Amino acid sequence: MKTKTSPYFLIIGLGTSGVSMAKFLSSRGKNVIATDIDATRSTVAKQLNALGIKTQIGFHNQETFNRAKVMVPSPGIPLTNKFIKTAAANGVGITGELDIFSRYNDLPIIAITGTNGKTTTTTLIGDMLKACGMNPFVGGNIGTPLVDHLMDKKNTDIIVAEISSFQLDLAKQFKPDVGVLLNISEDHLDRYDTYSAYEDSKWCIFKHQDASDKAIINQSVNEFNKKSQQLKSMIFAFSSQKSIQTQWGANIGSDSIDVITKDVSHKIQTAQLKQLQGGHNMENIAAAVLACLAVGAKMSGILKGLKIFKNLAHRIEFIKTINEISFYNDSKATNTDAVIRALECFDNNIILILGGREKDTNFSLLIKAVKQKVKTIVAIGESKTHIKDTFKTVCRVKEAQTMNHAVQTAFDSAVKNDIILLSPACASFDMYENYARRGDDFVSCVTRLGN
Repeated sequence: MKTKTSPYFLIIGLGTSGVSMAKFLSSRGKNVIATDIDATRSTVAKQLNALGIKTQIGFHNQETFNRAKVMVPSPGIPLTNKFIKTAAANGVGITGELDIFSRYNDLPIIAITGTNGKTTTTTLIGDMLKACGMNPFVGGNIGTPLVDHLMDKKNTDIIVAEISSFQLDLAKQFKPDVGVLLNISEDHLDRYDTYSAYEDSKWCIFKHQDASDKAIINQSVNEFNKKSQQLKSMIFAFSSQKSIQTQWGANIGSDSIDVITKDVSHKIQTAQLKQLQGGHNMENIAAAVLACLAVGAKMSGILKGLKIFKNLAHRIEFIKTINEISFYNDSKATNTDAVIRALECFDNNIILILGGREKDTNFSLLIKAVKQKVKTIVAIGESKTHIKDTFKTVCRVKEAQTMNHAVQTAFDSAVKNDIILLSPACASFDMYENYARRGDDFVSCVTRLGN
C-alpha cells in the first residue's frame, strides 16, 4: 500500500482506456496503482505489474481510494460509485483522460461528439484528411485511447477524436481547436439524472474554446440559438431542416449539400454516395466536410476521401440476401434515435430485432416509426417484456431467447422483399461483451441460415 508521503494516481477500471492510461502515466514517471472490481482482469494486471504498476483486482479498497493523490476513472465508471464519492468527499482529486491528454498534447484537435454518428463521422474525417495528405491520429471513444498517441507520436500532425459525454463530464481543460456536435437525443438516462443534464454534458465540448476555435453544430439540436450564442468560438451550423442561421456552414438538400465558408462555396452531390445512405449520414458528411475545411484541408482532397469511404461494420451494414429477404446489421444502434434513423433508410416491410439491456429506454419514442415501417418485432434480451408491452397494439411482437432464435424467428416470419434488421435500441451487456460481438453473432447466424 502506498502512503501519503508517496502520492499516486489511482486508475479505476482496466478496460482499454484504463490500461493505456496506467501505462502512459507510468511512462511519465508517475506513481500508479490500478484497480478493477472485475476478477477476470488478472491477465492484464500481470502485464501492468511487469511495468512496475501495482494492481488490485476483483475488489476495491476504500483506503486505496482515500490515499490517492488523484483518481482517474475510466469513462465507463459512474462518478456516483461509492468508493469514488467517499474519496472525493475526503479531498482526493479527480480527473479524466481528456485533461491528462490535453496537458501533454501539442497538436491541433478535431473533437466529435453527439448521441449518434460519432464513429462514422470521426472515421470519415480521418479518411478525408488522409486524402488531403495529412497524417491524423484517429482515436478516443472510437477505440484507440488518446494517450496511445502520446506514447507513439510517429509523424502525426493532427488529432481526430471521438468524444463521449462520459469523457466530457470530467473535462476541465479540454479545448479542441474544432468541436463538432452532431445531434442529441435520449440516451444514457441510467447515468444522468435528467435528459437536460445529458444535453449539458454534450455542449461541454465547446466550454473552453475561445475566439480562435471553431464550433460545428447541428442546427436542429434543442436550444441551438440560446446555447450557441453563449459560445466564444466561431460557429458553423449545418441543417437538413431549414436554412442555416449562421454566416458559414452547410445546407443539406435531398440530393446535395451546399457548403459555404469564407473561402469555399461548393455543392456536393450526394445521390451516388452508396456507402452513406440516409438523412443522418448527410448530416455526418456535412459536419465532416466543415471540420476538415476548418483546419485548412482542400475541398478536392475532402471529396476524394468521401468517395473512397467504406461504411463501418454494425452500422446499417448489408449482410446478404436469402430467398429475396435482405439482412442488415445495425448493432451499433444502442438508443431509440439511432433505430429511427435506421428505419428511415428503408421503405417498409421491416422485421425488426429489438432489445437488450435498457438505459432507462423510452421505447414509446419508436411507436410512430414502427407503425410506418415495421411489420414484426422480434424482442430479445432483458427488455423483452417492456418491448412486448409497448408494441403489442402497434404490430406483431415475437420473443426470442438467443440471437440464433431471433434470426430464425425473423426469417420464418418474412416473405419476398422483406428486410430483417438488427437495430436493438439497447446496450448489449445482458448477452454480449459489446455491440460488436452482438453484431458479429447476428452475422454468423445469418451466414449459417444461408448455408
